Amino acid sequence: MASPIEQFQIKPIIPVINFTNSSLFMIGAAAVIVGGLMLATRKRAVIPGRAQSVAEVLHDFVANTLVDATGKEGMKFFPLVFSLFMFVLTANLLGMIPGFFTVTSHVIVTFALAMLVIGTVVVYGFMKHGTHFLGLFVPSGVPVWLLPFIVVIEVISFLSRPISLSLRLFANMLAGHIALKVFAGFVVSLLAAGGALTILAPLPLLMAVALMALEFLVAALQAYVFTVLTCIYLNDALHPGH
Repeated sequence: MASPIEQFQIKPIIPVINFTNSSLFMIGAAAVIVGGLMLATRKRAVIPGRAQSVAEVLHDFVANTLVDATGKEGMKFFPLVFSLFMFVLTANLLGMIPGFFTVTSHVIVTFALAMLVIGTVVVYGFMKHGTHFLGLFVPSGVPVWLLPFIVVIEVISFLSRPISLSLRLFANMLAGHIALKVFAGFVVSLLAAGGALTILAPLPLLMAVALMALEFLVAALQAYVFTVLTCIYLNDALHPGH
């Protein structure tokens, strides 16, 4: 049985320019998003068809999530948040196709996305509020003697955001795919063993099917969680006061 870790190996496709299977599927995810949205909205019908309806639902879903977390002022970040949501969702779902590569199962990819979010928060926060942005680390109403400890905790909490944001997505996709691979391997092993063990093969098969359904749910849920946390962090850039 092949190692369940083998599916996460990064393999060079064009070594000269360091183009790998991860690069290919990131480009593929972007192409699916752009191509799909252009195809869905090409007619811009007043009464939308199915494809346009899906595109509009996705648009409104992200827009409502952003406004709920940041207010109408946060809509200036809509292109960033929508792009992140669509990329994570598409990459997660593409990774569910057998033989395809899951780019979000690599922490370097999820960490880069998380750093993009935190970098945007810091840069915009200082550009808009100047040093007042540092008020994010100084909660109001805290006694002066307790302030140094609270500030240290707030700074550590802020610096841990890209770590927690990236690890949450990476760990969920990694664990789910490993579990699927393990149970699929059990099915093959039991069938290959023959005899009475063949009778047991449907058990891990049923578990693999259940895990597959769960993984589709997790793929969508993790894209949603990543988006919600992004909106919450962007709200700190817009409104740094506690």
